[in-house]
Amino acid sequence: MSENNLKTLKEKMNRYLCPPGNGVFTVNTAKERKEAFWKQLYGSSLGVHEKWQADMEKLADSKVALLGIPSDCGGGILRGANWGPLFLRSELIKEDLKYHDLGDVRVIPHLLLDKYLNQETIESCRKALYQDGEFPLPVSPLSITEDFCNSYYATFSDKKLFSLGGDHSVSYPLTKSYLKAKKAQGKKVALIHFDAHTDLLEERMGIDICFGSWCTHILEDLLSPGHLIQIGIRSSGHERGHWENKFGVQQYWAEQVREEGPSKIADKIIAYLKQNTIDELYISYDIDALDASYASATGTPELNGLSPHESMIILQELAASFPFGGADLVEVAPFLATDLKGESPEPQTTLLSATTLIRFIISKMGED
Repeated sequence: MSENNLKTLKEKMNRYLCPPGNGVFTVNTAKERKEAFWKQLYGSSLGVHEKWQADMEKLADSKVALLGIPSDCGGGILRGANWGPLFLRSELIKEDLKYHDLGDVRVIPHLLLDKYLNQETIESCRKALYQDGEFPLPVSPLSITEDFCNSYYATFSDKKLFSLGGDHSVSYPLTKSYLKAKKAQGKKVALIHFDAHTDLLEERMGIDICFGSWCTHILEDLLSPGHLIQIGIRSSGHERGHWENKFGVQQYWAEQVREEGPSKIADKIIAYLKQNTIDELYISYDIDALDASYASATGTPELNGLSPHESMIILQELAASFPFGGADLVEVAPFLATDLKGESPEPQTTLLSATTLIRFIISKMGED
C-alpha cells in the first residue's frame, strides 16, 4: 500500500463523502431516522462528522468496505431509491458483520454525470460541494463514485467494496472502476447481474447512462460480453433471444429458474465460468429481481420474479466455487412501499429480503 495513495484516498474521502446516512441532504425529512441510526452507530447523534473522520484511521483493518450512493437521478419511473442506503444500514447494523463503513457519496440530487453538464454548472456545483469553483474535482454522483473507487482500488488492491444504491445507474461507475482495477491485476472476472430488467438499452430518451442502459456501457470493459450473466429477467420489450444475439450476454429468465430450479441454473453458470477460467465475481443485485411480494418498495416492482430462497441458492453455489470480489445492491426505495395491488404495506419485507442477501454477500466477501 502506497502512503501517497492512502493520503490521496483520505483527501478524497473528506471531499467526496460524508457520514453514513447523510448523503441525502435534508432539513427535516427523515431527520429522526438519521439521528436514530447515528445513535446506533456512534452512541450519539452529536459530533457525527468528527466520529466518522476518526473512523477513517481504521479503514486498513477491514477486508470489506461499505459505500452508500444515495442517488436516484439515473432512475426514471418512480424515484426514491436515494433513501435505500440509510434504511438498509439501519437493518445491517443489527447484524454481526465485519466491514468498514466509508460513508455516503455527497449527492447533488439533480445531477448524474459530469459529461452532461456545461462548465458554468460544474463551477457552480464545485462551489456548493467544495467551496471552490475552480477546484478540479467532479460534482455529479456517478462521476464522484468512479473517481473515488479508482483511488480506493489503487490504494487497497486486496480489499473489497460493497455498495448500497441508489438506482441502478450507480452500478456503472462501480463496475467500471472494479473491472479496470482487476484488469490491471491480471484477473479475469464475470459480472453476475440479478434483475427483472435487462438494463441493455443503448440510451433512454437521449441519455446514454441510466438505470436502463448501464449494462450496455460496461460490456466493453469485460473480456467477453458473455461474462455478463443476467438472472431473473422477466420484463423486456423483446424476447430473450434478442439480447443474447445482439450483445452476446447470457440470460437466465425468472421462468427458467422456476422450471429448472436454482441449483441447476447455478450449475450451468459455474460450468461456464470454470470453462472460461474466471478468477472472481462481481455481484450486482437489483432488488426488483425478487417477486413483488418480497420487494414492493422499489421503483419498478415486477410479478413472477425470484424468491429470496432461489436467489440465495444461486449465490451460495456461486460462492462455493468463486470468490466475490465486489458487489452492490440497488433500487430499494423505502417510501415507495406500495404493491402492485395498490396496497401500502410497510417496507419491512423489502428491507428484510435485501438485508438477508447483503448479509450473505458481505460475509463471503470477507472470507477471502
